[in-house]
Amino acid sequence: MVVAPSGAGKSSLVKALLAQDSSILLSISCTTRAPRPGEEDGREYRFVSIDDFKQMREAQNLLEWAEVHGNFYGTPRDRIDEATSQGRDVLLEIDWQGARQVKQRFPRAIGIFVLPPSIDELESRLKARGQDAPQVIARRLMAAGGEIAHAPECEYVIINQEFSVALSELTQIVSAARLRFSSQAARHAELFAQLGIPAEH
Repeated sequence: MVVAPSGAGKSSLVKALLAQDSSILLSISCTTRAPRPGEEDGREYRFVSIDDFKQMREAQNLLEWAEVHGNFYGTPRDRIDEATSQGRDVLLEIDWQGARQVKQRFPRAIGIFVLPPSIDELESRLKARGQDAPQVIARRLMAAGGEIAHAPECEYVIINQEFSVALSELTQIVSAARLRFSSQAARHAELFAQLGIPAEH
């Protein structure tokens, strides 16, 4: 799970990671917010109505959900359940509330918090993005402090000062996670059985 305040560079890092490693499955969240310029339904998000979102929530079809900046966001379960049963890596680009819910259901999930090098830099990035009105940027900056306070809930922290360094660090975390016992046992179940290694420890 990659967690960050808006503008810290989370989406750019995730996009670059997926470009260099096609074996990772990105969980596409659903949201009730309107698409930003250049966004496509089913690529960045599944854009749904509030009624559709509520139906998914009531049918227990969401792994987690949260209300962020006045909009609903959630993670559909279908593709995640299928991928994890096959031992595939699933990456969730998520907020701290969602990460906490996922951790409750999947204690082995790894949290990676992306921090900006400073609040001033965060403000500069939000303005440079050119996607939000000034009052939205102000609201995001106000919320950033509260979001950053949840960084200790994650196992790893990346300070996104220089993008190439941050991407390298993210890649290293993914590599290490793949070598955990549970991950290797899921991927190499036949070998583990042949060697007499129990799948759980």
